[in-house]
Amino acid sequence: MAKLHLANDLAEKTRVYAKSRAPPPRYSDVYPSGPLNKIAGVRLPNKPSSTLWDISIEDGRISAVDPHDFECSRRHPLPGVLDGSNRLLSPSLCHAHIHLDKCFLLQDPKFCDLQIEKGDFQEAMDMTSKAKARFEEDDLLRRGRQLIEESIHYGVTVMRAFVEVDGSVRFKCLDAGLKLKKEFEDRCEIQICAFAQLPLFSGHDGGEEVRRLMTEATHREGVDVVGSAPYVELDEVKMKMNVRWISMMALFNEKPLDLHLDYFLEENKQPLVWAALDIIKGRNWVEKGGKQITLGHCTRLTRFKEEDWQRLKQDIGNLPVAFVGLPTSDLFMMRTPESLRGTLPVVEMIEKYGFNAAIAVNNVGNAFTPQGTCDPLSIASLGVGLYQAGTKKVAEILYATVSSRAKTAINCESTSLALATGEPADFVLFDRMDTGWRCKKSIAEVVYDAGTARQTIRRGRVTAF
Repeated sequence: MAKLHLANDLAEKTRVYAKSRAPPPRYSDVYPSGPLNKIAGVRLPNKPSSTLWDISIEDGRISAVDPHDFECSRRHPLPGVLDGSNRLLSPSLCHAHIHLDKCFLLQDPKFCDLQIEKGDFQEAMDMTSKAKARFEEDDLLRRGRQLIEESIHYGVTVMRAFVEVDGSVRFKCLDAGLKLKKEFEDRCEIQICAFAQLPLFSGHDGGEEVRRLMTEATHREGVDVVGSAPYVELDEVKMKMNVRWISMMALFNEKPLDLHLDYFLEENKQPLVWAALDIIKGRNWVEKGGKQITLGHCTRLTRFKEEDWQRLKQDIGNLPVAFVGLPTSDLFMMRTPESLRGTLPVVEMIEKYGFNAAIAVNNVGNAFTPQGTCDPLSIASLGVGLYQAGTKKVAEILYATVSSRAKTAINCESTSLALATGEPADFVLFDRMDTGWRCKKSIAEVVYDAGTARQTIRRGRVTAF
């Protein structure tokens, strides 16, 4: 009898565990959400923490910012009014660079046999290739839905999601990404980037199949961005061919361009960024109405000296170029034989040279980045130590790199720390309602320790509790 009770108890625990591992349900099945017309009694980033404010909202945008009406708050709750409970209200967050199809591979039971043994780039490429051979719609949707859901709960209202297109997965990742984009369109703006992670001009067929598939993907409805990783090509000549081809696809199809560039640290290897900028300028990018150009990784630039940064600023000129550093991936993947590590110095790039720069999560739970979460603020917090950024001013820059600056880097409308009239009503409310003296009172406190209790608002609608 005791054994029977033990077996039943084990079965029940297994059932509960399995239920906890299930993918989150569709938002529309859980949360009814109407538009807000006011968020009352909140602290604001650029106001004294001792004062409270009311944010009025019309058509998903900020219509007014007024001192808190305490008399109104004593009345019964009114429809469309959210009680801010003295919490800090800040602009929502953004994933400027995240891979939707490769997330959680180390945690998903389907891929549990694929575990890290070396921790280097080649192993990550090989492991991901083995995983991609097993990709099917059900696991792509399950893992992608989990990533988006967790991101929204952390305060994300917009993301650029990379989905790979190649001979192995063909359009599986793209199809899943487009379905998720549609499913979450009311809660999160998802830019789908059709991405060539594999070479466009190297390999057994010279990249012909990937080019053919990418051409078709670029024309698919719902594809917002095209991108590639020139550094995977066999030599510099083919890297330049990669940039020429993918930039042509972006320009001719009037889509933004996202290049994963110069993903190495060796000083004796020359960066491709100079040639890439020359190629893009040679296409008369600005004159022909070319869209935003986003350059991710660029770890080789950490070797730049003062004259290199000045030259880079000059070479960019009026091109709409933004840089996205990916600290967790860069620090895990990129190391020289002398154990030198590096990631883009985004704070210095912004403060000293005036570049448009952001930081992002990149990967979650795979061989490229096994550590970390879907929380963009975890990257900003890492930046405090990484860039020795402890002052209030620099903490606010770090917040912007995962918020307004991140949105600008992927050409999205953003909400500033000033929360100005007319800006999108895209916010994060920090803390629980009963946090007490440990509540977040400033952006610096959020960057130092954001916690996990948050409430997300997108275009005046609550999207996560």
